[in-house]
Amino acid sequence: MNPNRIAFQGELGANSHEACQAAFPDMEPAPCATFEEAFEAMRSGDCRLGMIPVENSIAGRVADVHHLLPSSGLRIIGEYFKPIHFQLMANPGVRLEDLKTVVSMPFAFAQCREVIANLGLSRDPVSDTALAARRLSEHPDPTRAAIAPALAARLYGLEILQADIEDTHDNTTRFLVMTADQDAPAPAPGVRCVTSFVFRVRNLPAALYKALGGFATNGVNMTKVESYMENAAFTATFFYSEIDGRPEDPAVARAFEELQFFSERFEILGVFPADPYRDHI
Repeated sequence: MNPNRIAFQGELGANSHEACQAAFPDMEPAPCATFEEAFEAMRSGDCRLGMIPVENSIAGRVADVHHLLPSSGLRIIGEYFKPIHFQLMANPGVRLEDLKTVVSMPFAFAQCREVIANLGLSRDPVSDTALAARRLSEHPDPTRAAIAPALAARLYGLEILQADIEDTHDNTTRFLVMTADQDAPAPAPGVRCVTSFVFRVRNLPAALYKALGGFATNGVNMTKVESYMENAAFTATFFYSEIDGRPEDPAVARAFEELQFFSERFEILGVFPADPYRDHI
């Protein structure tokens, strides 16, 4: 396992790259074209860690990740909340009034609707914000701009025409820090923790209500519960959930025991320190 590489999905200069630099400045960021490739980079030992986005405060959850987590064989060992700032950038010398088209990923378009509409720009979607910046650098065009992080402008020699163009300035993406190391150390005693898990309830009347009842009766704070379909089957609904606490906490242990009684699948994905940013949400 390479001890000094961290995998992320996207091009150099993407928000995930910025997150890697901020959270793990001593590690080498390793760009991957897809989430599947990022997960495989961890499983193969090419990268020790991965920085994977799971949700954005404006655009919602990153759907692909939920489907990959349960079968990934990886563990969640941390979380990182990153304020997101998008820049409108173009080739050197291009004027704002010359622009006709903006290039970026749909996720970024959804977070910068107002500026795009005010400038009357048409949208050209690509798979990654930094990819939009790189292509504009490689193929200069005075009528086109890219929406990408500031890091991309520095890496690809573009000029920022408008800074911080996101619709709201509390725009935040939450990342999960993951590893294939099953022996990664547990959080230190006394550290506030989050436990992440997936489950699928049994086909019984009110099974979901009963499965979650143990968290209420034991006073366990459930901070997330999201449903998603698995294997294109409407009857196989999975739930991705997070709670405050650790599995060995007595209240959590009792709640998990009740959950498992009404579930046909249950798997803990990780126990990790809570990012202090949670206190400001």
